[in-house]
Amino acid sequence: MIIVMKPKTTDEKIEKIKRKMESLGCSIHESKGQNYHLIGLVGDTSRIDPSQIQANRSVEKLIFVQEPYKKANRLFHPEETVVKINDKEIGGNKFSVIAGPCSVESQEQIISIAEDIKESGAAFLRGGAYKPRTSPYSFQGLRDEGLELLKIAKEKTGLPIVTELMSADKLEKFIENVDIIQIGARNMQNFDLLKEVGKTNKPILLKRGMSATIEELLMAAEYVMSEGNEKVILCERGIRTFEKYTRNTLDLSAIPVIKKYSHLPVIVDPSHASGLWWLVEPMAKAALVAGADGLMVEVHNDPANAKCDGQQSIKPERFKALMNTLKQLAKIENKEV
Repeated sequence: MIIVMKPKTTDEKIEKIKRKMESLGCSIHESKGQNYHLIGLVGDTSRIDPSQIQANRSVEKLIFVQEPYKKANRLFHPEETVVKINDKEIGGNKFSVIAGPCSVESQEQIISIAEDIKESGAAFLRGGAYKPRTSPYSFQGLRDEGLELLKIAKEKTGLPIVTELMSADKLEKFIENVDIIQIGARNMQNFDLLKEVGKTNKPILLKRGMSATIEELLMAAEYVMSEGNEKVILCERGIRTFEKYTRNTLDLSAIPVIKKYSHLPVIVDPSHASGLWWLVEPMAKAALVAGADGLMVEVHNDPANAKCDGQQSIKPERFKALMNTLKQLAKIENKEV
């Protein structure tokens, strides 16, 4: 339920309504704009008599929210959310590109790629330190050493770090060393982990599960936000369908759908979605035009010998060409790369 206050309602009257709603067991989610003031009620609203609220002369109207996600709902927050990371932003009129290798393999490798992508215009450095793999015999990442190498690359280039958190026991280390904590597709419905990252103040990059619906993705975001952390960035990375030619099926329609129902920024991972390096560029351009707020692209200087996902990684020179094209497209879409 959302209480829409009349313009120019005094703070005293608003506080009185908020205290009343809290006394009935609801938590409050406020959203203010230049010409609106919304009081969102989260929790069991069965004890609330709508007619009593509507009788209040300071109330413009009531809106009943049908969707199960509340804080992620655009009704609760009409304006686009912009997540700030140091001096950078994801959302709004920015089109932010996160790039780097699937896995950190060596100091030379991660620094070289970080320097290349920065020169091309990437805003963030991605790299897997702890790798969830389908096979237990596949490369699992350098783990703690990989995280240390990402920190060195950040010191060299100034690029904020994006890397995946696998379990809550590493959370303190991530809070200290990582700029954006990624929750991967396999952990999208790891609700205990979502609650833990929700207690932090770190931006959370939440990837859509390989078989998850849009509503399930938004409900996963709700788990994070319900604990107090509203710095959530959603990521469409392809879903599993009957098609076997590509690794996954990139659901570009999810971008405008999420934008319609949620205020959270949405980025796209064309690398995992397609699984083929030559599809990354057209899917990246399509994502921008479809309304995405950014990309996560896998870049490797030697894909043929990569320890993880070389077949979907593009080389630095192709990434540079892609960035040049994206900058031109962004102008048409009133975005800034």
